[in-house]
Amino acid sequence: MSRLKADSRHPVRFALNGEPVAGEAEPRMLLSDFLRHQLGATGTHVGCEHGVCGACTVVVDGMLTRSCLTLAAQVEGSEIRTVEGLAPSADRLGVLQQAFRRNHALQCGFCTPGILMSLDHYLSRNPAPTEADIRDLLSGHLCRCTGYTPIIRAALEAAAQLASSKTETSDA
Repeated sequence: MSRLKADSRHPVRFALNGEPVAGEAEPRMLLSDFLRHQLGATGTHVGCEHGVCGACTVVVDGMLTRSCLTLAAQVEGSEIRTVEGLAPSADRLGVLQQAFRRNHALQCGFCTPGILMSLDHYLSRNPAPTEADIRDLLSGHLCRCTGYTPIIRAALEAAAQLASSKTETSDA
């Protein structure tokens, strides 16, 4: 990456949930702040600003990323997915989101976007997780409301639903 002038704003362009976006950022602006304040993608929450709580988790070029530890200038030209990109349309929730709703897997909802992003990423690569697998994944997220049990239940339900839909599709 080239050296950026600290007292200037620099163009930042990338794909956000499949759509090209652009804005300007100071070299020290965090991706979480850029998403929220420059682009209006407020689904990405900022909790601890130390990368510990997981609320700000997004997917950058296929990798789970803490947006509070990533500079906006670092993602130039990248593909980024946020929680806004999980639903298939504005009026329809995704499979994982529906499972969260059915299982009451959120209360205040502050941690939910980061957890959803991590679970979506994980389930796309591990279609048959165990409860222990889900618990291990969730160890990177702090939730003070749910006690995690409904989140685990929702994740396992979504995994089963996704696996059965893939089976039905491939047999057709």
